[in-house]
Amino acid sequence: MIGSLRGRIASKVPPQLTLEVGGVGYEVEAPLSTFFHLPAVGAEVHLLTHLVVREDAHVLYGFATEEERRLFRSLIKVSGVGPKIALALLSGISVSDFHACIQSQDTAALTRVPGIGRKTAERLIVEMRDRLTAPELAGQAPGGAPSPEAEAYDALVALGYRPAEATRLLKAAGPGTQSTEELIRRALKGAVRE
Repeated sequence: MIGSLRGRIASKVPPQLTLEVGGVGYEVEAPLSTFFHLPAVGAEVHLLTHLVVREDAHVLYGFATEEERRLFRSLIKVSGVGPKIALALLSGISVSDFHACIQSQDTAALTRVPGIGRKTAERLIVEMRDRLTAPELAGQAPGGAPSPEAEAYDALVALGYRPAEATRLLKAAGPGTQSTEELIRRALKGAVRE
């Protein structure tokens, strides 16, 4: 997996740009939220990336922030939502506005994004609701790093806990826990007691 790229912008035509890294030009697709904050052609930029491998192509997607990449990765796990639709969502609505739409079940706002129909909007609301209640969406620690709650949530999901269950275990772990390791330890102890 290619996690990030740092290089010079060789060309950019929305939604695609070519990033030259060490003499190799990487074609990257980026949401408009990232694209319009890019510097001019010839300038250096750092992008977080996600590689999608298909039968007929390997497509690299680039993001300015970890929040955008995390939401993209969550979106492509939703049934019927592929990378193109996820990119359209990130281009048409900010991460925080998307969270607000899901929490308020606002299908009308989601259907205003090109390529999102009513059924897709309803599916997004149902499938993303548990993920958006997760501590990972509560923000980041100072300095842009993921918060301990976000890292602990990711670890619990990687261990096989469902998103809603991971959220519940972390809430039960109690406030005041500072480190990711301590949060995970308390959450797992709570799961064993149940």
